[in-house]
Amino acid sequence: MRPDPRKYLWDALRAAERLGRFAHGKSFADYQADELLKSAVERQFEIIGEALNQLSKVSPELAEQVPELPRIVAFRNILIHGYAMVDDALVWQVLTDKRPVLDQALRKLLADLSD
Repeated sequence: MRPDPRKYLWDALRAAERLGRFAHGKSFADYQADELLKSAVERQFEIIGEALNQLSKVSPELAEQVPELPRIVAFRNILIHGYAMVDDALVWQVLTDKRPVLDQALRKLLADLSD
């Protein structure tokens, strides 16, 4: 039995929402100075990347609708395998610029699947 692709969308959306809460009211300087925040943010990006990677395996046609999915999975791989050279500025940029767009896209996909 194939896993329900909505599970992966849901997991990615929950992680994206957590990222929004973690970053709320924070600056890049706050991010750089707080190792707990950095670890939490990186972990949620890892969850998003893994959930969307799994989605691409169980429902490629649905995964194609996620903006920049290959880049998201690649970012997850950098965080996990290239952890020693993670660029804080890049993580912050993705968090503040790309995450809201992803959040919106995941919400729409889930809503469309619920109709």
